[in-house]
Amino acid sequence: MATFDIPNIVQSLHEARLSWRQAQRRASEPGGREFPSRDALSEVIESLKGVLFPMRLGPPDLRQESEDFHVAHALDAALHSLLKQVRLELKYNAALTSVAGAPERDIEHDALAATRTFAAALPAIRTLLDSDVLAAYQGDPAARSVDEVLLCYPGVLAMIHYRLGHQLYVLGLPLLARIVAELAHGATGIDIHPGAIIGAGFFIDHGTGVVIGETAVIGNNVRIYQAVTLGAKRFPTDADGKLEKGRARHPIVEDDVVIYAGATILGRIRLGRGAVIGGNVWLTHDVPAGAHISQAASREDSLSLANAGA
Repeated sequence: MATFDIPNIVQSLHEARLSWRQAQRRASEPGGREFPSRDALSEVIESLKGVLFPMRLGPPDLRQESEDFHVAHALDAALHSLLKQVRLELKYNAALTSVAGAPERDIEHDALAATRTFAAALPAIRTLLDSDVLAAYQGDPAARSVDEVLLCYPGVLAMIHYRLGHQLYVLGLPLLARIVAELAHGATGIDIHPGAIIGAGFFIDHGTGVVIGETAVIGNNVRIYQAVTLGAKRFPTDADGKLEKGRARHPIVEDDVVIYAGATILGRIRLGRGAVIGGNVWLTHDVPAGAHISQAASREDSLSLANAGA
């Protein structure tokens, strides 16, 4: 029978954890969980998908006559579970930002207020998601129905997670928002930071390899294809050489823009309304409204277009 040196491994892992906590100046007193649970949040999001689209993403035996009953029951359970995770993040954030002598935050009050605000936003989120589903159906000749789009398209799954995660982000819950986003990233290969601002009718076709950065701003009725990056051109540092956080560093994409597969758009540049960006283009300058930028065009031609629109 195989045996393992369990006691020594356990002791070594204990010492490794203790060393990390001391290096990070973390409390070592006995206590409960410090951080939100990825597994718990995954269950919340799965329930909320069924709340938003009960007859498509809800239980397989659900009938329309019991739709509202299911939504009420699932929503109540999901929100109570979410409240626990919100409370954990607020406690964690408070510990990181606490100042000696400052009054303690009312974590319970703040957690309940944030969860209620999130819940109240769900109808508006459903409306935005309807616009995304319709954009995918209308924009893809292979789509046979809006139901197929909702059930099968990875871009739509990523947008469900994004729109839920973005609401958490604007409520001051960035860790929960990132977990929600990364659940979709792992499932689809589409990486949308929940801090990005994305308008209605957003369609990601195919989707694998898409990256949308934290400070990207995307207008209405924008369509992008696989392997598109809306990223940062550079990462400024402060006087101590540390990365500066929170700076606007990703592109602004105006309404009705199309970005084809493999395009890389970097920096705080603006793609004007109705512009078309061809496949595999590397772009670091503004593009005027209605312009067509292709890989074959020289950089000088592209710059001339940008200058003409200035």
